[in-house]
Amino acid sequence: MRAAAVPRAPKAVIVTFGGGARDEETFAPEGQRYIPHLLTELIPRATFYTQVVNRGILGHYVANASLATGCYETFDNFAPVAPQHPTFFEYFRRDLRRSASDCWVIAPSNGFNHIGESDHALYGRGGGATVVLPKQLLNAHSSGPSDYERLLRDNYESPVAAPLAEDHTLSMQSIAKLMQLSVADFLVHARSAESPDELSLYIATHVMERVAPSLLWITLHDIDIAHSGAFSLYTDAIVRTDRICSALWQAIQNNPEYKERTNLFILPDFGRDGDTDPGGNGFQHHRTGDALSRTTWLLALGPGIRENVVIDRPVESIDLVPTLARLFGCNARYAQGRPLYEVL
Repeated sequence: MRAAAVPRAPKAVIVTFGGGARDEETFAPEGQRYIPHLLTELIPRATFYTQVVNRGILGHYVANASLATGCYETFDNFAPVAPQHPTFFEYFRRDLRRSASDCWVIAPSNGFNHIGESDHALYGRGGGATVVLPKQLLNAHSSGPSDYERLLRDNYESPVAAPLAEDHTLSMQSIAKLMQLSVADFLVHARSAESPDELSLYIATHVMERVAPSLLWITLHDIDIAHSGAFSLYTDAIVRTDRICSALWQAIQNNPEYKERTNLFILPDFGRDGDTDPGGNGFQHHRTGDALSRTTWLLALGPGIRENVVIDRPVESIDLVPTLARLFGCNARYAQGRPLYEVL
């Protein structure tokens, strides 16, 4: 009698369709031309939530921290601080007794270097994710910032870009070693990369191939170029982000360590202002707190998740962490959201 196969432990890849994208330039009829991969490749395989509301602060770091904790964080978006509540990475590692190499965050901005773990009294202290900031890696190993100036701009919201930290060579070398990354190969790829998010894609697929962590969180950010005021750059970034999401799904399907055991979650951190609100600047900013800036979507696909299903009930962005906790079997004890039962 043949023994039953032991189910393989689940994996998850979480992607923030980052930088703030409105329905008008994504799933509304006039915006669908910018997201062909989501529409034709991913949505038919997914459960799709059409109303995901962010009730928190509409800044990219603080909003992503809220996504990672399942609580609406309230710190200054530009402050170099850790989240106040425990992150899902900490729940995952403590409850499941996983190492840092099994839990990775790839983030676009110098300001995201604290997102991997909280300053909560019962968590933190080295119990979070391994965080890779491709811009810092590039800055640490290139011959000078001017070599890759187009990739190193760090903050589209400020008229003066925040400087990249200079004293990270040792830690960046350690991270490169942990990733089994050839820095020379990375620099060659950076020379041809179209944007910072393409660097994040390169790092993500490399980590999947060499380390195969169970939890991989990728924060994309190219869309935030909308702050420059150029609509064409904003929509170009949406097209690129759509393509990157497709590439990540293909990487999952092509990797035996991930295929048929990995759930992919894709959601924006928030939207952008409406065109008619006098308090905002339309697509350029996300400052009004109107419905367009707060209401986005979530796409979930993978084993056990129903395909081609649309969920119109309102949910919240902080519901992601309790959902991941149910998926992995850990306790997100301080999270304030509710599990998305349709994908469990």
